Amino acid sequence: MNLFRFSTALTALASLAVPLTAQSRPRPVADAQVARITRDAILIDTHDDVPSNTIDGYDIATPSKDAQTDLPRMKGFLGAEFFSVFVAASYVDGNHSANRALQMIDTVRTDIVAGHPNDFLFATTADDIVRAHKQHKIAALMGLEGGHAIEDSLRILRDYYALGIRYMTLTHFNTNHWADSQGDIDDPKVPHHNGLTPFGKDVVREMNRLGMMVDISHTADKTFYDALEVSTAPPIASHSSCRALSSHTRNMTDEMIRALAAKGGVIQISFGCDFLSQRYFDQYKGMRASLEDQYAAAMKLTDPAAKTAALAALRAQLATIPPATLADVVAHIDHAVKVGGIDHVGIGTDFDGVGCVPPDLDSYAKFPALTRALLEKGYTAADIKKIYGGNLLRVLRAVEQRARELKSTPPLETKFTAN
Repeated sequence: MNLFRFSTALTALASLAVPLTAQSRPRPVADAQVARITRDAILIDTHDDVPSNTIDGYDIATPSKDAQTDLPRMKGFLGAEFFSVFVAASYVDGNHSANRALQMIDTVRTDIVAGHPNDFLFATTADDIVRAHKQHKIAALMGLEGGHAIEDSLRILRDYYALGIRYMTLTHFNTNHWADSQGDIDDPKVPHHNGLTPFGKDVVREMNRLGMMVDISHTADKTFYDALEVSTAPPIASHSSCRALSSHTRNMTDEMIRALAAKGGVIQISFGCDFLSQRYFDQYKGMRASLEDQYAAAMKLTDPAAKTAALAALRAQLATIPPATLADVVAHIDHAVKVGGIDHVGIGTDFDGVGCVPPDLDSYAKFPALTRALLEKGYTAADIKKIYGGNLLRVLRAVEQRARELKSTPPLETKFTAN
């Protein structure tokens, strides 16, 4: 997320203030009010992994019993989707990361958007998102998940921007050649860089120049702080939650949330059960090594039916752990608001990218339940509209403005060199 600088100390204090109404007792909320607020808000989800399904032939218009994302449940409340162009670390072997990224971009543009032109509007700007909402369409944007997909080339980074990528997650669970990941930071067998390398810092600078949001979900803590220091536009955490409530290192500490807010950025709350619930995370940890090996093996399967069956078996194992709940989502939103301010919290569900989400919030059709819960907690309609998409729009506009300011700056030509 990329937005910065409070103009005055008073503005900073106001941004960090918890809504006064959020301290009031729960009160009855009418169904019509809930529906109106949810529909009027431009609900922007900054992370949905359904392209990993559509690339294997799934038609997003087909109702799904096994996934969270399908067009029938997207229509009505979802305003904009950042489809995840996810490139697994396994594609690094043989240097196939860019090939996979291009195929994932094509499934978004061809299978989703072009395949359903009456429902989706391909979008690359904040204005496009607003225009789609006015046309009662879903704005379709893309975020690249995994910095290894640029294959250590700023030229490839620029190509991705030209194709429509509007944020890049600097790492996935794997440390790449220029940025450390939280996923393997404690693994002594993996060479690390103490955050961003000089080339990694130029990646961030080039993203600023292009107008591509810098996403720090999945990064190691030192990488996060390096990115904040280098970036001149506000970064985002596209799908992270609060480490104070669940100790998963994909989540952000209170200090990190404050630092991100001070830079103008936004933490987009993930709905993954292990990111929401300490109880779930503790039970999951005992199974994690086996499940991750099974997941890696499933993602390498080329037969769609075999892959579907393997992933279904994984979900069955995860189903033995009681899931997180809607109340957990509300708790993370409320905690992030108290720590970072109402202007710095959003939604990044991670639908179809995690093995478990709260059953009472497992599709976009169920967002009225979240709206009701926030209203009952004392949040106003204006607060909810900020959380659902207003804050992300502000960040995207700030990133676009920074790119305009850097328009006369020549492209960086830094060549990657191994340490």
